[in-house]
Amino acid sequence: MQILVVDDDSLASAMTSAILEESGHETIEAENAIAALEILTTNGNLGAVVADLNMPLLSGIELFQEMTLQGFNLPFILLTGDDPAELTHQTKDMTACLMKNEHLEEELPKLFLTLGARL
Repeated sequence: MQILVVDDDSLASAMTSAILEESGHETIEAENAIAALEILTTNGNLGAVVADLNMPLLSGIELFQEMTLQGFNLPFILLTGDDPAELTHQTKDMTACLMKNEHLEEELPKLFLTLGARL
């Protein structure tokens, strides 16, 4: 699956991409939500989006809302340092909200295994 990784922190973006690529996925990185929307418009092969919550210009939640408005119906995973349970209640239509912590390397691939079974 080709996955768009959106994070303004290049190190965090590279880490997320490495986790996904180790699981057999191909990644494309965007440094912010505006760049992500441009990639979504031009790349019809994307299977999912993984985005950071706190970014300049548009947050991860605002990116998800804009994607929905523009008709992009892709699995969307929000990564955050905040409490994911609280964010999940705010954005019920998102596929998942995961904490950026030491468990991300295990949880993110597991989530995509589950998604792959549903797609």
